[in-house]
Amino acid sequence: MSFADKVGHKVQEWRGRMKRGAGDATDNPRLQVEGRADEMSGDFKQAGEKVKDAFRTKGPRRRRRY
Repeated sequence: MSFADKVGHKVQEWRGRMKRGAGDATDNPRLQVEGRADEMSGDFKQAGEKVKDAFRTKGPRRRRRY
């Protein structure tokens, strides 16, 4: 995936943390749950990106001989 996708997933996680923190501060259970859901969604997307990157191959590597 592209760099923009990775940044977007991280932003979603941060947005979830902020929502959850606001829900904790105001004792709003709905906001706490929404924040936790956003945070987990961002985490799962980042994990998927890491798995894709781990299995991505760059093709056969050639050794240069001089």
